[in-house]
Amino acid sequence: MSTKEELKERVIEAIEKRSTEIREIGETILRHPEMGFKEVKTAALVEEKFRSLGLSYQKGVALTGVVADLPGRAKKMRLAIMGELDSILVPSNPNADPLTGAAHACGHNASIAGMVGAAMGLIDSGAMKELDGDVSLMAVPAEELVELEYRHKLRQEGKLVFLAGKQEFIRLGVLEDVDMVMMFHLKEMDPIKKVLIGATHNGVMAKFIRYKGKESHAGGAPHLGINALNAAMIGLLGIHAQRETFRDEDCVRVHPIITKGGDLVNVVPADVRIETFVRGRTVEAMQDANQKVNRALRAGAMAIGAQVEILDLPGYLPSICDARLDQLFAANMAALLGAEAIGQAGHQTGSTDIGDVSHLMPALHAYIKAGKGYIHTEDFVISDPRLAYIETAKGLALTAVDLLWAGAREGLSIKKDYHPKYSQDQYLKVLSQLSQGVEKGGEKPVEDDGGS
Repeated sequence: MSTKEELKERVIEAIEKRSTEIREIGETILRHPEMGFKEVKTAALVEEKFRSLGLSYQKGVALTGVVADLPGRAKKMRLAIMGELDSILVPSNPNADPLTGAAHACGHNASIAGMVGAAMGLIDSGAMKELDGDVSLMAVPAEELVELEYRHKLRQEGKLVFLAGKQEFIRLGVLEDVDMVMMFHLKEMDPIKKVLIGATHNGVMAKFIRYKGKESHAGGAPHLGINALNAAMIGLLGIHAQRETFRDEDCVRVHPIITKGGDLVNVVPADVRIETFVRGRTVEAMQDANQKVNRALRAGAMAIGAQVEILDLPGYLPSICDARLDQLFAANMAALLGAEAIGQAGHQTGSTDIGDVSHLMPALHAYIKAGKGYIHTEDFVISDPRLAYIETAKGLALTAVDLLWAGAREGLSIKKDYHPKYSQDQYLKVLSQLSQGVEKGGEKPVEDDGGS
């Protein structure tokens, strides 16, 4: 029978032996970025690696997700290790797909490599035979809350209910018997701090807005039209005028984009579409800001005599960190990298669907500072691949050993101390309440006379 430290050494050695393969997983995904719920190639790669490890798996979970289990010696608890399949749209990033513009300018490719690498370490070392709990490996789709119109179409087709992968995993019951979750996300490089723990995040509501006007010849008879683009611009200016009313401590962020500004330059725009997020540190802050945003959007329609449809879609809940789980991971990364490499993240005004999971169970969302440039930009690339792919795999696997060792004592203790904010049923009800359906405003519908 090994000691825990001897078992950890075996895990580290096993991951080192696979280091070239683990890095190639991350680099392969980097070369083939895919947007959320479209991650066919990435999911196929995960399936291939699971098969090579002798694992049975479930594919097509929430359209493209993949889940496999590593059984332990006893079944005291179940720990999930997650990686994220999707990329973001940054056409100018050096690693962008030239056809789609998708790019891993967020480092999700590393999270998949780290998750699979951790599995390799736990399997090859024989660790699971000495651990008293199961490990569930989850390749999750669509963390990035983007392409709202496309995802809403999937909802209308009955393929989704929510817009992000972890939310769908919750809805489908994939996390029903899971006790806690671990994952990491990349961040820009730091000369000293390589790992950040303690992050909390804003929640977010997603919105799809459509202004409807009336077409007319833009040069010959603009007076016969109703310019939906003008209505949208006034609505956006109204949102900007609200910004001084947002309290600093609520960390509100509203950042709309126009996804359609009309059809032709010589036709008065009659169909204008906007996507935006409303973010806040609390659900209450999000809801307050959202009411102000909707009021401004309706005012734009009223000013021009147009119509507006406002669709509120379920976004993410604010995230909660679990201090004990954070510290356990930090201790393992400090053993690998040195104590000076560990820092505190604090509150992040971005958002992630791990926030939803953190309301149900302890959830680790560490930041690994292995990137050059800022995430979601053309400048972001992985500058420290060993940290991004290999050391993270070790950190996840070593933390799994800590949690499941000796009757899963540490894991069960963390679970006991955690007080979930919601049951799964309560969570689904809360998320549904954040989606209020279509709100209509503006003038009465314009009768179509065929245009000019």
